[in-house]
Parts: sequence; structure tokens; C-alpha cells
Amino acid sequence: MQDRSFTGRCLTTAVTDSRLSPARKKHFPFLPMTKLTQIKSVFFSLVLGILSGCAQSSEDSNPTPEPTPTTNDVTFWLTKADGIVKLVKQNTILGFNTVTNVYPNVDVNDNQIFQTIDGFGYTLTGGSVEVINQLGASKKQELLQELFGTSVNAISVSYLRISIGASDLSSSVYSYNDLPSGQTDVNLTQFSLAPDNALIQLLKQILQINPNIKIMATPWSPPVWMKDNGSSIGGSLQSQYYGVYAQYFVKYIQAMQAEGIRIDAITPQNEPLHPGNNPSLLMLATDQANFIKNHLGPAFQAAGITTKIVTYDHNCDNPQYPMTVLADAAANPFIDGSAFHLYAGDISALSTVHNAYPTKNLYFTEQYTASTGSFDGDLKWHLKNVIIGSMRNWSKTALEWNLANDASFGPHTNGGCNTCKGAITVNGSFNYERNVGYYIIAHASKFVPAGSVRIASSQSGSLYNVAFKTPEGKKVLIALNDGASPSVFNIKYNGKWVAVSLEAGAVGTFIW
Repeated sequence: MQDRSFTGRCLTTAVTDSRLSPARKKHFPFLPMTKLTQIKSVFFSLVLGILSGCAQSSEDSNPTPEPTPTTNDVTFWLTKADGIVKLVKQNTILGFNTVTNVYPNVDVNDNQIFQTIDGFGYTLTGGSVEVINQLGASKKQELLQELFGTSVNAISVSYLRISIGASDLSSSVYSYNDLPSGQTDVNLTQFSLAPDNALIQLLKQILQINPNIKIMATPWSPPVWMKDNGSSIGGSLQSQYYGVYAQYFVKYIQAMQAEGIRIDAITPQNEPLHPGNNPSLLMLATDQANFIKNHLGPAFQAAGITTKIVTYDHNCDNPQYPMTVLADAAANPFIDGSAFHLYAGDISALSTVHNAYPTKNLYFTEQYTASTGSFDGDLKWHLKNVIIGSMRNWSKTALEWNLANDASFGPHTNGGCNTCKGAITVNGSFNYERNVGYYIIAHASKFVPAGSVRIASSQSGSLYNVAFKTPEGKKVLIALNDGASPSVFNIKYNGKWVAVSLEAGAVGTFIW
């Protein structure tokens, strides 16, 4: 039908055809067709009434233009619980408006700013290096670009954790100063990074892709000659070697810097209350405070090392450990913050420490996905706790445990984790698979670069979420539907809102 403009006592109206225009349809996006039919009938009855009541038409008036389509203001990336859709950009047109609806709001407020984000990523274990290096040269480069690059297909990992010496996901146990039984080397004359040469070379390749990636380093055990049990498993650092061990850290950071690798932060011990791993060490809170205030902190200071010292690096069930260390007046000035895992306890422990020491930073540094886990269960739990939970409780990082392993969940040390599933499974020279850990991190790392800040966002029922503002000024909302049914909700920002939906168990990242 030709557009007509009506004057006098008539309202100006444009009629294009026998269907609702896109502009009107957007006001009723969730109505069934029967309701739409009723609406159309009423709409066109009104139009006919207007037409019949008009005394005059103006054929030579300028025609009213077609309604313009809704502007796509929000980009939406989706992963579904069933794993059929995994980190896929959606074609849905999402435009902010002020049309009232009945859906609950997630209010995003970028005037309320919390912590600055250092990054999202993984632990690059010795085992990860070993299997990644099994890939052919072109396939390896493809994987590294996908993980650490900034292309449309990359997930832009911005933070890595590495082990100082072996972790339990190394193929063997080693330190940088291993000696025959009964020997010591208090001057560390035999210190060498040689056992980690493969790791160093891979880090150099990663730094070529992302020169700004931040690295945290953590020991699983000192050299066994420093320990009271002479074993890689358990035992404690002998007090006579506290000063020597502090110099061991100094040498490590300096040697890595000489290779072009800057260590942004260290923790004195991985899981200091878990001496049963291989390798491992028992380090009580009072011992760690003593080590930091009398040895590690002064050694860094004397050597001009600015690498951050982060305490604890263990489970959320014992926030008293880092608070004990931070309560030591002599240790406190040397400490940047505290690190956490979540194999026990509740993620709110980070806020407990923050509230007690608000000037100290917080880091979430490890959580594994298991070989026995399911895609939907792991996706929901990790998004809720590791990504959303840690961020809403002041963490600067969210790291999953192992970057890569083989199809048998190796390599690992004798007694090390044999059920830890990497974000990537490497199958031979020319094939790798992306596992749930890949998507857990990707929903954040791809869209929230280092230097972003967390901003306020309201919670709504079973919809868990966290919001950020990037250095470019973009707003990012990561949302998880933890409920058993689909959820429709509004993203409300700056006086306008847009209605979006997530299936049960789905996670979406929204960018505008």
C-alpha cells in the first residue's frame, strides 16, 4: 500500500503492508502469534477508523519514511550447557530502548568502580609445554595465536602462572639446584634454569604474540637438600636455609629477566597446607610470615626486584592463613596481596580478606576441571565461582589450572594429578581439542583485557553476572543462568535497557 500523510484532525500515520512493521514487532518480541494477530487486528481497525474520519488527504505531501530497523547496540557471545553451541557470536539484534516490559533488570553502573583486572588465563605447566611442543610447527603456531593473539578467532589469554621448578604436572621432579644426596650449595653456585629450557623457549614465543602478558611464578618445592625430610614430597624448609632460599628466588627472577621474561608476581609456596603432593612443601602461616619479613622481602629490596610477593596460594576454607601473614607488621609492607584456590571453602573468603586488608590485592590462581566432570556441570560451576565469583569478590585474576595435556591426562609426576583435564587436549602432531576449561576462560579473556575495571552490576535470582569497563570504554557483562528454566532479563544501562535471554545452564558475554 502506498504511504499516505493525513492532515487536519487526523494523526500522521504510515501504512506499508498487512504485517506489523519491524519497529512495532520489537515491542512484542516474546508474544505468541495469536497475540500478534490480535494486535494487528486492533492496529488496523484504528487505522481504518482514522481513514474513514478524515475529510481531506494530501497526495502531494512528502511520504512518511519506512520505520528504521532497530540499531544493534549489543554484541552477544553464547555457550550452551549441552556444548552444541560453544562461544558463538549471535546474530540477534539487541538495541537499547525505553519500552517498558515485565522482565527483571540487571543494572550496570560504570560510575561505581572496583578492582583493576590483571588478566584471565591458565597455568602453563611443564606437561603443557611438553604436549604443545609435540604439535607440528604450523599447528603449534596456530594454537598459540588462538590462545594468546587478538584476531577474531583468538581468545586473548592475558595471564599465565608457571611453576618454579617442577609442578605435579611435570613429567619428572626437579629444581634449579639438584644435588647428590648429602650435598649442599649455600652459595647456589650450581643454580641453573636448564631443566626448564623448553618452558622458557615457549614463553618467548608467547611473548612475541603478546608482549604484555603477565606471569606469576610459584614453587611446589625447594631443592630437597633445603628440606628437613630430604624428599620432594612434604617436609618443611629448614630455618637455616631461609636466607639461601630467598636468594634462590632472586636468582630465578634475574635469570628469567636475562631471558627476556619478566615475572610480575611470585607466591612463596603453592598450596602450603598440602604436603602430600609430589612435589610439595608444608609452610605454616607463621613460617611464611617469617620467611617474607626476614628474608624474601629484604632480599628483593636489596636486589632492586619489583616482582610482587603474594601470600598463601591455597584454598578458600582458610582465609585466616593470609590474614595471619598480613597481620605481621614487619611482613605486611613486602606483600602485595593474597592468592586463592577453591577446592575447599567458599569464594566469599576473598572478600573476607579484602574487608580486613582493603589495600592488599587478591588473586584467584587455580581451579581444575576433572576427567570425570561434565561439560554442563563444569561450565556452570566454574563460571559461577571462578569467573563471576572471584571477580565479584575483588580478585584481579581468574586462572584455570592446566593449559594442556594429552588424552591420558598426562604427563604428571609419580603421585601427581592423573585426573586433571587441560583446557586443550593435544592428540599427536596435527590435532588438538578444546575442552570446557577453554570456554570457561574464553568467555572472559576474549572480551576483558588487562587494565579493565570491574563495575557495578545487580544480581537477579539465579542469574549470576559480573560487569567490566575496558580501557577502550566498552562495557562487558558476563552472565550465567544457573536456574533450571530459561531466563529473560533486561540489561539496563544509562537509563535504557535491552531484553535478552539465556537458556538454563547457558553463559553469555554481552558487549556494548
